[in-house]
Amino acid sequence: MEKNIELFRNYWSKCNDDAKEKNPILQFYFDKIVHSIYGTDSFYYFVVDFSDNSIANVSKTIEEIHGLNPNTASINDIFKIIHPEDLSFVKMADDASFKFIFNKIEKKKILNYKKCYNFRAKTKSGKYSLFNHQALVLTTTKNGGYGLILNIHTNIDHLNSINNKTYSIIGLNGNPSYLNLKLRNKTSFSKREMEIVKLIADGNTNETIAKKLFISPLTVKKHRSNILNKSDCKTIAQLVKESVLSGDI
Repeated sequence: MEKNIELFRNYWSKCNDDAKEKNPILQFYFDKIVHSIYGTDSFYYFVVDFSDNSIANVSKTIEEIHGLNPNTASINDIFKIIHPEDLSFVKMADDASFKFIFNKIEKKKILNYKKCYNFRAKTKSGKYSLFNHQALVLTTTKNGGYGLILNIHTNIDHLNSINNKTYSIIGLNGNPSYLNLKLRNKTSFSKREMEIVKLIADGNTNETIAKKLFISPLTVKKHRSNILNKSDCKTIAQLVKESVLSGDI
């Protein structure tokens, strides 16, 4: 578990290279956001400052739910209550969702999006429950990197007990949402298979791809079949769509 937490620390340290100056939270704006997202007692929130990976504005309900002192809780404490088997998923979902927001959403609209996914975390009773994670960018750096991020964790055991291990990008204020995006392991496809997926995404036919790669159309067809077998997609069109959304191509 410590190894997985260290991977998380290393990942976040890369994210804060551009966030060296602390930014204050506009309190009225912060309170408005929190209360507009959830109105139940089964959630808690905190703000991550990527300038130093510290957390602040920790809600008192974190003690009721996880037994953590809101005045002394650290990001390390948050990592430690995540189920060990979910840590790697959380890291990948966090990485994929932030890449989606910062690479595919217009910079002027970034503050109108939040990322969501589920994970298991240990509660005050010592048992694990399923939580929904939401994160909303409050501020960005001059270069468009991470600044302050509002995190909200809600116990959803009463709604669902199985984690579908997808992530969603939710648009606020009328902006479009992208739901149940799948995490993709790029190494699951060979270099040649990724070439073919990219060529298909560009609208090339089997015959055109064969000519460009100096292989036969039959070989292209076989590659397409292998690609589908490796993915959870029913059609190449679905695979291309999800690959584009996830940033694989």
